[in-house]
Amino acid sequence: MSLTYQEIKQQYAALQQTFDYMQSKRDAIVSFVRASAVSSFVFAGCGSSYCLSESAAFSVRLRAGLPSIALAGGDLMLNADAYAPLLANALLVAPSRSGSTSEVVEALRLVRKDRKVPVLALSCVEGSPLAGVADFSLELPWAFDHSVCQTRTVVNLYVANLLIAAYLGDDEALIADIGKAIGQGEAYMARFEQDIRQAAGFEWTNAVVLADGELYGLASEGAIALTEIAKMQAHSHRLLDVRHGPMVTVDAETLVIAAVTGSGTTHQHNLLRDLKGRGARVIAFADRAEAAPAELTDLSIVTESPLDVAAQGIPFIFIPQIAALVAAERKGTNPDQPDGLVAWVKL
Repeated sequence: MSLTYQEIKQQYAALQQTFDYMQSKRDAIVSFVRASAVSSFVFAGCGSSYCLSESAAFSVRLRAGLPSIALAGGDLMLNADAYAPLLANALLVAPSRSGSTSEVVEALRLVRKDRKVPVLALSCVEGSPLAGVADFSLELPWAFDHSVCQTRTVVNLYVANLLIAAYLGDDEALIADIGKAIGQGEAYMARFEQDIRQAAGFEWTNAVVLADGELYGLASEGAIALTEIAKMQAHSHRLLDVRHGPMVTVDAETLVIAAVTGSGTTHQHNLLRDLKGRGARVIAFADRAEAAPAELTDLSIVTESPLDVAAQGIPFIFIPQIAALVAAERKGTNPDQPDGLVAWVKL
């Protein structure tokens, strides 16, 4: 049994700790943001953390009503002066597994060299270099992944970011649904793991992960997991946007993983039909059965109860994680130590 698999299976135990910890920090988080007197947010991360930053920035815009963008840590490091206008009156949020990624730590040093930019650090270790330069630090050591590729860490950082947006927007319904998704998690994994393994257990050569809105950044992370763990070509797109060019790569050797919603159902069903028509193996995820009819997919995964769309990301990410492991096992590669990768980059 790989370490990666163990950490995937431990993610809901860690999520419960993260949820309880963030709830205990709610007042302190809101007070810090308000005291910082910012008018916008900038999220900065590398790799998986950048993907999560994209989702987080969307959530802050939607839930808290604040302008928010995501920047890749290396981009910010290389172009700190050029991006100064984006950081004016902004809170810089830096999610990171290690809190030691060189580009992010150096970017923070550069952006704060000549200007006052408040920083909130979010990491999965205690006392990291990132925490050392931040004004406010949240630490989730129980979510740290020891394998090179992030799995448990990803969903915990996603939830922590999402809760920050929910707290700032007083979105009690979302907070409740996050707790509900976590509570259903162990049963969800037990119910669907073998189905995912079977659906993804064919000779696919490329994968496409589809999602909209707050889940798009998480879909991008799903594509990274498929690329890193399985060493296969994988890409993410917004649902209907896959027709605008990328559809030419979809064929009988393609695995499609799609998060579908109850909105625009006819258009989403037509898309699933078109993907199947090109020969792809399609796994569709939804929080209600009518959104992902079994006749339009190879596997329809439906949550136990309806969830806020952002909370749906919690069970959704499990699908590409398990699919990636299936491919690695089929190829005989080590998912814990992919060739050419390190756990975090040190320049």
